[in-house]
Amino acid sequence: QVQLVESGGGLVQAGGSLRVSCAVSGIIFSINTMGWYRQAPGKQRELVAIITRGGRTNYADSVKGRFTISRDNAKSTLHLQMNGLRPEDTAVYYCNRAQIEFEPRPFGSWGQGTQVTVSS
Repeated sequence: QVQLVESGGGLVQAGGSLRVSCAVSGIIFSINTMGWYRQAPGKQRELVAIITRGGRTNYADSVKGRFTISRDNAKSTLHLQMNGLRPEDTAVYYCNRAQIEFEPRPFGSWGQGTQVTVSS
């Protein structure tokens, strides 16, 4: 059974940076397209970045040029470097599987997420 453990969130001022990480176990991490999702209060969960097993990346327009997704297949770990943070980036961030066509395709369970709060 897949386990997803997100970490690295926190409180940061607008314009600042954070790096969130996700440790994945219970699956063959390296063969999966993975993504970062976020859910802001009162909003639906949205996919913001994906990385294929070959390392190709794609981003939602709202984060393009500011966020960078990466993966370490040897450590089964996913990262999201977030620069130029804005108050509208405030959300709980989750990692999970995604599709190469930039569509959600989550496993049957989610981790606890990590809270990112950006103050203005």
